[in-house]
Amino acid sequence: MDKIIEIPDYKNWRRIEQINKGWSDDVKYHVIDKDGNELLLRLSDISKFDNKQAEYNFIKLINNLGFSMSEAIDFGVCNGGKSTYMLLSWVDGRSLDECILSFPIMEQYELGIKAGRILKQIHSIPVNDNLPLHWETKMKNKIVSRINDYKTSDYRVKGDEAAILYVRENVKLIDNVKKVYQHGDFHMGNLVLTDDKNIGVIDFNRWDIGDFVEEFYKTQSFDRESSIPFARGKIDGYFDNIPPLEFWERHALYVAYSSLFSIIWSIPFGKSDVESMITRCQMALNDYDNFNIIIPRWYKNIL
Repeated sequence: MDKIIEIPDYKNWRRIEQINKGWSDDVKYHVIDKDGNELLLRLSDISKFDNKQAEYNFIKLINNLGFSMSEAIDFGVCNGGKSTYMLLSWVDGRSLDECILSFPIMEQYELGIKAGRILKQIHSIPVNDNLPLHWETKMKNKIVSRINDYKTSDYRVKGDEAAILYVRENVKLIDNVKKVYQHGDFHMGNLVLTDDKNIGVIDFNRWDIGDFVEEFYKTQSFDRESSIPFARGKIDGYFDNIPPLEFWERHALYVAYSSLFSIIWSIPFGKSDVESMITRCQMALNDYDNFNIIIPRWYKNIL
């Protein structure tokens, strides 16, 4: 606990329990103070000070949107100047990915509707003064580079050439797209079902500014494998109508790209995570008929 004794109000905390869930580099703690208030403490290396301060400011920016989420309380330096700390409110409830299947299909769908509407709220914040320079060029170069990294890796998935071809032929679609503030990791693993059956949002450490469609590829990667009704509901709730063709074309692009690169990304986390990503890639190839279709089979056939 020596790392955190410099944090203001530390002496008022009566319980500090480390959280060992997720892929974040942050060290996370569930804190309860003497008054029974629950808090989330995130510690990061001081080398990430600028990024973590930007994350904290982003959380403050969206705290006024009116849905349940981690609320910014304090940010600073601790551990003798070696670490940053971020103190947030605790979102009480159950992780949605762990309880979603306990609900009937239509309730799963309705929870997806709620999540999609929340995502639309996040995307509604104007970003005109904060647009990244040359975003399209950088994004296209990143996608092509990462696909090349996958092709030269030790991990290849049967049928992956179909996904690679779709990416190469359609990466040009990332031109003059609508840029938004992104949560960056908006899927059931970072959503909490509150006691009143609303959706709470946590873990903003992958926030960014970019194409609004990019935010949806984890609907395929994670939501779809846990609850297809929720996955469809999230898309339907976001658009409050039928998604346009342009959405599906770019969505398929991000799914094809991410399903391949996620395998390489997962290598540092161990064999089990790599195998999980390979399974998800195979699922995407099947759902998109080797990318001969752009609307996944699961979206059409659930309700």
